[in-house]
Amino acid sequence: MQPTTASNECIDVENHSGLFRPVRTSRNFTALWLGQTLSQFGDSVLWVTLPLAVLHTSGSTLQLGIIMGLFMIPQVVLLPFTGVLVDRISRTRVMMTTDVIRCILVTTLTVLYMTGWMDTRVLGGFVLVYGGMEALFNPAYSGARQQVFTPEIRSAAISLTQITMQTSRLLGPALGGMIVGFASPAAGFGLDALMLLASVISLTFLHIPVPRQKSTARQGMRDYANELLGGYQELKKHPWLWITILAFSFLSIASTGLTTILVPWVVKIHLHLSDYAYGLISSAAGIGAIVSAIIYGKRSTWRHRAYIAYGGLAVDALAMLGLALVHSTPMLMILMAIASAGGMLFGVVWEGSMQELIAPEAYGRAASLDYFGSWVLLPLGNVLTGWLATEIGGIHTVWVEATFMLFVTMVTMAVPAVRRFD
Repeated sequence: MQPTTASNECIDVENHSGLFRPVRTSRNFTALWLGQTLSQFGDSVLWVTLPLAVLHTSGSTLQLGIIMGLFMIPQVVLLPFTGVLVDRISRTRVMMTTDVIRCILVTTLTVLYMTGWMDTRVLGGFVLVYGGMEALFNPAYSGARQQVFTPEIRSAAISLTQITMQTSRLLGPALGGMIVGFASPAAGFGLDALMLLASVISLTFLHIPVPRQKSTARQGMRDYANELLGGYQELKKHPWLWITILAFSFLSIASTGLTTILVPWVVKIHLHLSDYAYGLISSAAGIGAIVSAIIYGKRSTWRHRAYIAYGGLAVDALAMLGLALVHSTPMLMILMAIASAGGMLFGVVWEGSMQELIAPEAYGRAASLDYFGSWVLLPLGNVLTGWLATEIGGIHTVWVEATFMLFVTMVTMAVPAVRRFD
């Protein structure tokens, strides 16, 4: 080993610190991050283009609701099982295969739209298959992140990934709206296809090992069932994880109802603000999340992470309570920025703790259960939010759901095993 001079030490510290140190020190991170940044940007365009395509094709909000609902069905059904697959085979190949299939699907939509063969049955079939691919891709991507986000870069890697994800969510919808407005939905589908192709190319530079399994012998149904429960057994070892997943299955009902149903209602119906105002408020939420991720990513380690995570959720809930009290666009922008910043704090702590505590060979199954826990009650939650708003009014529903978020947060933090997580 060569001796290290003082100047070399300074160079090493400089090159391996800061938010962008994962890009400088890990080729695998760069390949994964770049590919998924492009893919997420394309998806942000897609999920603006698709509803507009449904409305252009059928003009029916009922058809739009049905088609968007179809997207969740294969994910809820498949997620408990896809984790087993991504823990057995190459996660890189799973991601590349699902990206290729999604690219073909979106390219087909582009051609069908351009040739006038598009109808709602085609779009319904598309979201079903696309949702199935998402159910495979997401656990594989989560597992790949755990393998690539090594402890020395984990905090910065998670933060940088979240920053680019939020940036895509800020810019993608605006670009998608412009593309559809000035061209057609076909152009939006075509852009997403190009982004997925770029993701596939980037993933060819990702080299991570296949997760090691304890046994390679041929397994019977009983052994398969035990393997299927492996994610649950892995989560059960860590009360912080399984209690938080359980809590978040209820928290997500209120948080999603607030952000996807009640915030638009407050802006458009209650306060009679413009579409432009709603865009500003949505952008402010993204900016708040980005700032929070930047701050978290500046340090490689944090103490008292349970307090940071659940403190962020408490801030999120309190900011949402304020929706019922303010009446101007600037104040709504401030509240949404604060709420999103708090939610992001929970998100970056949560991903880091999952990567730290779960064994790599079981991570796909654990991630599948995490996604399943967050999504399984969402359809019911959206219906419940709409029903409450009809029965007691939108403002009272804001109070109820924000208070429920705060209550679940406080109850969960009262559990010593959760509170002690550092």
